Amino acid sequence: MKPLSFSDVVRIEQLRNIEATQREQLSYDSIKDMPAAPSREFHYVDFVHRLRDRANFLIRENKLQDTLQQPSQYFVYAQRICMFLALLLGGLAASQAVSESSILNIYWLLAVLLGFNFISLTLWSIGILMKIPGLSNGIIAQLVSWLPFRQHKEPTIASIASRAWWERYLTGRIGKWRISALTHKFWLVYLISGLVLLVLMMLAKQYNFTWGTTLLPDGSLPQITRLLGAPLEAIGLPVPQDEQIIVSRIGIEGQDTETRTAWASFLIGTLLLYGIVPRMLVLGLSLLMQRWYQNRFKLDLYLPYYITLRQQLMGSQMETAVIDADPYAKKSHIQQISDVRHSVQKSTLPRNIIAFGIELDASVSWPDGIHCRTNIIDQNSQDEVLSVIRKLKEPLLLGVAAHRLPDRGVQRLVKELVNNAAKKPWMILLKQNTSVPIASTRELAWFRLAEACGIPADQVISR
Repeated sequence: MKPLSFSDVVRIEQLRNIEATQREQLSYDSIKDMPAAPSREFHYVDFVHRLRDRANFLIRENKLQDTLQQPSQYFVYAQRICMFLALLLGGLAASQAVSESSILNIYWLLAVLLGFNFISLTLWSIGILMKIPGLSNGIIAQLVSWLPFRQHKEPTIASIASRAWWERYLTGRIGKWRISALTHKFWLVYLISGLVLLVLMMLAKQYNFTWGTTLLPDGSLPQITRLLGAPLEAIGLPVPQDEQIIVSRIGIEGQDTETRTAWASFLIGTLLLYGIVPRMLVLGLSLLMQRWYQNRFKLDLYLPYYITLRQQLMGSQMETAVIDADPYAKKSHIQQISDVRHSVQKSTLPRNIIAFGIELDASVSWPDGIHCRTNIIDQNSQDEVLSVIRKLKEPLLLGVAAHRLPDRGVQRLVKELVNNAAKKPWMILLKQNTSVPIASTRELAWFRLAEACGIPADQVISR
């Protein structure tokens, strides 16, 4: 199976958020008879395809298509408004730099078109390199991201779906590059519209190019002209020479055709080389990084919502049998836990799995068919179990007491066992009373511990 598109994954996340708070408003008739997909081992891609099928059934049944697509449509409208605004501002900036007497102030125009663009690009680069969200995303984006979370009204399905869409599309790494791409598109349209208007005006009318300064030294602007024109001259474009720069100063009249042509090519080349081309490059980078992170995005399978659905949607045809022989067992003070031997049973566990307990008490019961070798209760038992695990080639199962909240000591112990195992071990959450479900907060705490210790979510069994 091919991985799901990012939009499909976001739709699953939207439905998860809706079910978390508005479950009683949804109908589940279409998925009541949805069978589990038997598989010999868990695969992320298979699971998300099952989640997509389930989500599509619920969306169609509850007529949520328009509600879930509404945030995306609003974002498209917002992009169009930004591009139209950039188009107007770019044209306005170019038109305001031209006086009624057909004189074009070259550095005023460059300051208006390239100056603000350069400041924006510099701040964005600093934000990306130094990982400062306020600079890489932009002030306006930060303000807009603040608005949806300031709603004090009772949450509705539409508001929950919008917030879930916003969190996936416009926050985090994906959001950083998406908003960066939108920012670069804005400035690109701004520069192109200004350039196009200037070219049209210069085609239709003859302009004299001037420059002048009050505070800067007289030689500063000519020096800047030579610096900016060096790359243009290297690629064969005509640029103003020293005498042409001198005669173009404000107050000195008289420009020939060659001087005007040199200034026009300098203006167009400068806008292209220092404005449009860099923006196109960073826009391409932003789009590539956005797609990169979207393709790598995965659902957080350690959330209780996905844990429950994994057990409902992903069946198993594996069979596990009890291992009676214990070649590594030693007669010691290690407490032996329930030595249960039953016939072969269906389970999600692989065959020949070797089980160990972690600080279990007598009230904890193991599932039928699983023989717990030893229970780690002190440093001596921990050392002996570690020596056994280093020699094991069979799969390893760690049993923990689900009614307890894991502490840092348990996490260090589990991590040490994982590091010494030949394969990624399994973990099973054992209960005191099989009729009482595990509290969601404690179940999530154990799944987070498994995640921190490198145990995959699909190898954590919640009874």
